[in-house]
Amino acid sequence: MPQLLLELLSEEIPARMQAQAARDLERMARERLAAEGLLPEALKTFAGSRRLTLVAEGLPAAQKDRHEELKGPRTNAPEQALDGFLRKTGLTRDQLIERDGVWFAHLHKAGRPTSEIVAEMVEAIVRNFPWPKSMVSGVSKLRWVRPLRRILCVFDGQVVPFEIDGIPSGDTTEGHRFMGSHQPFTARDFDAYAEKLAKHYVVLDVEERKDRVLGAARTLCFARNLELVEDQGLLDEVAGLVEWPVPVLGDMDPDFLDLPPEVIRTSMRVHQRFFAVRDPRTGKLAPHFVTVANIDAKDGGTTIALGNAKVLRARLADARFFWDEDRKIKLEDRLEKLKGVTFHAKLGTMYQRVDRIASLAALLAPRVQAGPETRAKAITAALLCKADLVTGMVGEFPELQGVMGGHYAVSEQLDPLVADAIRSHYKPQGPSDDIPANSVGVVVALADKLDLLVSFFSIGEKPTGSRDPFALRRAALGVIRIILAHEVRLNLLPILRDGALEHLFYEDDAQLDLAFRLGEQFRAVAQLEHRARDDEQAIHAARMARLSDETISDRINGQASEVLGFLSERLKVQLREEGQRHDLVDAILAAGDDDLVSIVARVTALDAFLKTDDGANLLAGYKRAVNILRAEEKKGALPTGAPVQMATSSAEELALIAATEDLAAKLEPALFAEEFADAMKALSKLRAPVDAFFDKVLVNSTDNAERDNRLRLLAKVRHAMGQVADFSQVTG
Repeated sequence: MPQLLLELLSEEIPARMQAQAARDLERMARERLAAEGLLPEALKTFAGSRRLTLVAEGLPAAQKDRHEELKGPRTNAPEQALDGFLRKTGLTRDQLIERDGVWFAHLHKAGRPTSEIVAEMVEAIVRNFPWPKSMVSGVSKLRWVRPLRRILCVFDGQVVPFEIDGIPSGDTTEGHRFMGSHQPFTARDFDAYAEKLAKHYVVLDVEERKDRVLGAARTLCFARNLELVEDQGLLDEVAGLVEWPVPVLGDMDPDFLDLPPEVIRTSMRVHQRFFAVRDPRTGKLAPHFVTVANIDAKDGGTTIALGNAKVLRARLADARFFWDEDRKIKLEDRLEKLKGVTFHAKLGTMYQRVDRIASLAALLAPRVQAGPETRAKAITAALLCKADLVTGMVGEFPELQGVMGGHYAVSEQLDPLVADAIRSHYKPQGPSDDIPANSVGVVVALADKLDLLVSFFSIGEKPTGSRDPFALRRAALGVIRIILAHEVRLNLLPILRDGALEHLFYEDDAQLDLAFRLGEQFRAVAQLEHRARDDEQAIHAARMARLSDETISDRINGQASEVLGFLSERLKVQLREEGQRHDLVDAILAAGDDDLVSIVARVTALDAFLKTDDGANLLAGYKRAVNILRAEEKKGALPTGAPVQMATSSAEELALIAATEDLAAKLEPALFAEEFADAMKALSKLRAPVDAFFDKVLVNSTDNAERDNRLRLLAKVRHAMGQVADFSQVTG
């Protein structure tokens, strides 16, 4: 069947926009073809530095005739409604069909040639393409990412004729801007198009360009006993910058190797798009780099390498200046400057944020089994963790925040745990990123992320749909990963309440003064040395006094619960990706557990239990009991007290009473000891007596005393099982 080939040739398209542009082109073409009843057998797009290409296989030569029936107004409807329907269909009253008191219109649309539809489709795509940024060329009003130069559009070997703002369609395109023939060439199908592009030094497929970069760069390094420092993000970018990738190995001044390796790599990556190179024997950076040229140089790239080395030297000289100047001022002495750095217009300065992080770190430290000395180190690291934001190096390379703070802490000979905590407190920044390794780093990273969550939830800036401008989902997943990996036993709700309370200290001038006094207390106690705090009682009293206001207390509890709910949603997402049942998280949370380690352990045990016959049948019995109790609760209050043995009690009723008493004796100790498998085993003993009870006993007895006693028994069953989880939340 016929093939459609479309190429939009322009000036250089930014690399960061190319992948999405290819997806948008495919989506828009597929949607518009489908709307016309044209479904290609295959459709693929390509994106590069100068061109977007689409090839669609298996399109019909022409659109099929289409028959459509439209339902109109009722026959007794006002004339205005009928007139509107006639205008919509283009028919007269005589052409309508009446059926069951309703007017219907039968429309026949003759199929059009596919080339005619393609011409309209391409113009609509070009004029409505969703570039993040676009421009006009100056010679037309057409907006495109960069000036559009040519449009190649061929269907079934023939040019599809149309024109867009003075740019006619055709069957010609151009190869590499500098290499090969500068004359345009023609192409009437995709195979010829791709073959001729390759002869004119253009690699069409971005994946092939990436393979060429990696393969050639690894070979160059191997020949010099070196190893390429691979960087997927950089690889994606350089593959979008070149049409004919040619890696070149260059040399840098080895004197710059005394800079922090992150500085060297970032300077190479951000400013020059160079790959770093390391010595495989030591694992340290080597005085070399790999750049990716867009031409096959006659001298093998020697001139390119020398020129790039000069530029890199100037960049690294700037970095050395920042490094030397920054180390002249201690991190501690930079804290005052944080008062001039706005965290958020509604959330105060970074100086105030540091106070909050230090406060949370002091509260969190005991939860990670940290002693007084570790606690003081955590407070110190929390106070200093944002100080590098006002350094020259981070001003030049914002992506090095935290990392540079760690290096400066080492140069000041601060405690290694403090330096490592400063360096790693932003971690993890993605699903593949490492988490902090030591207890001090764990405390500061958790404090930083929990404050971030509480802060933005307190001002109503919550993620919605795909919008998450403050990366709160990433922060929540970071909290979850850290807690689970280090098995931090932490009841989150009280901690979140404390975090929410910190924000109340900043709401008016009087409270602002109190906040700074508390902040100074933290500094006075820590003094950037390693002494434990001794002012907890005073701070606790201030908090309690503030919480005595019932309105404030409700607000604090509401904010904390909201953040906990957000964390639980992220936990459910993570467990679902691991193959766990997310509804069990709701069941455990509803039972009052807010310890993530405990929740995951309970979910695992509960999932295993519900997969057994005992678990499945007991769940069915539980839901039956709950339905009965809910129906009775709607009528009025349930009878209170414990069920008793009555003279009229059946054997099944007595057996269930005995089973609930036996369960109460075993369940609570097992849950307290977190022996969840034993708790489920104890719970399984209820299965048989519950089944027998519902099989033989009538709950709604005509004897009121019997009925009340049996309702109390079902309530006891519900309460006992509710200690494990809220089984009503289980969907299975």
